[in-house]
Amino acid sequence: MLFSPAGRTSRFARWIATAAFLAALCSAGGSTGARADIASWIVIDAETGAVLEQKDALRQWYPASITKLMTAYLAFKAIRDGRATLDSAVAISVNARAQPPSKMGFKPGTQMTLDSALKMLIVKSANDIAVAVAETIGGSEPAFIEMMNAEARRLGMTSTRFVNPHGLPDNRQVSSARDLAVLGRTLWREFPQYRSYFGLSAIRVGKKTLRSANREFLARVRGANGMKTGYICNSGLNVVVSATRGGRTVMAVILGSASGVERAAKARKLIDDGFRKRSGRNIDALTGSAGGPPADGYCKRNARPSAEELMATFSGPQLRPSSALSFAQGDLASGGVRRPIVMQAPAVEADGDDDVPTREDGKTDWGKVMDEIIGPRQRGIEAVQVSLGIPKGKVGTAAAVAAIVNAPLPRDKPMAENASLLPASAVAAEAPSAGSPLPGAIFRGKPLLIAPVPPPNPRP
Repeated sequence: MLFSPAGRTSRFARWIATAAFLAALCSAGGSTGARADIASWIVIDAETGAVLEQKDALRQWYPASITKLMTAYLAFKAIRDGRATLDSAVAISVNARAQPPSKMGFKPGTQMTLDSALKMLIVKSANDIAVAVAETIGGSEPAFIEMMNAEARRLGMTSTRFVNPHGLPDNRQVSSARDLAVLGRTLWREFPQYRSYFGLSAIRVGKKTLRSANREFLARVRGANGMKTGYICNSGLNVVVSATRGGRTVMAVILGSASGVERAAKARKLIDDGFRKRSGRNIDALTGSAGGPPADGYCKRNARPSAEELMATFSGPQLRPSSALSFAQGDLASGGVRRPIVMQAPAVEADGDDDVPTREDGKTDWGKVMDEIIGPRQRGIEAVQVSLGIPKGKVGTAAAVAAIVNAPLPRDKPMAENASLLPASAVAAEAPSAGSPLPGAIFRGKPLLIAPVPPPNPRP
């Protein structure tokens, strides 16, 4: 790949910069601002459960908004059991409205269908919607949290403990890459009809378009299906992803990335590598806990990687389609798997040129960086319209909706009675007293770079 002389950094200069960076890292001894590797990950075959690759997959970690996969799972289970439908009314309560961002910010009393709520939950990762769904399915937030922990025990999520339905900072709420892979795989296998929810790259609510933090993975990785991202300062950037190629689905969980671009690039690499393997120890045999979660302020200690570091790590040879592919948007009827509508050409190895591309103004061209380390965009980022309101004759009783809307705020964050799945020594500090800030607040640390938004790739 060629760039103008003003728009490239010499490979030799980058080698020098990388060597200097590594030397500084060693001398820093883990001090603030040092670069650390991604904390843990696991790659599995979604059908067989074979573990294809893993690093510290049993280490406890804060799941952040990946928690919402369990919230969605319990909603789907309620539909299957006949306790709800996609047209069921979800109402915003005073409790839901009080949740911190990210949220939709609707007024108490606002109603929507469960279908609309699930799209906002997954794409926007809205914390107020997570509580509203929890209150709708469980009757109250504490009751729903009991359901979350009961389901975690049933699924064998041995390192997991839930204390809220959204993943906002609370050091009592822990999981592991292995447990989150168990949850993702269960969703994939038990509810194929709802897979498309996790593949949405954007929604439109009124005049606002809200894009998924997983949009670049969805747009750039061959066969990508979704699932869910998460971030709080104490966890760094997390994600559960999956992709289907040739009838086979590979799933990866990544915990503790330092930037959205690094997270997507690592996900692409793990997925590509996963498709080259077929066997491994079954995930059901990988149990227990091995190591506690990070100390508070993880995001401050794990510096965001530069474009040079990302290119050096992820721009080596990788399998990419040799011609552009077009995918039809998955829908509920098709199980949410995008079907190629243009014949797929054989994959070829990409150019190994890892010079950092720049724009005319000399700044890093993040669009081209992502083309190199994640892959060129194979489809656009399309927004699905999501509406408020509920269809007539397909809602709960007015009294039930009013009870949810007018429910008082819990005095303390609800704690499931049977949530003690782990020894006390394995759980981080208990939540602070009412009125004091929770540790690991999402607004601490440097501004978060999820992923720059480049212009669409030019048509050939």
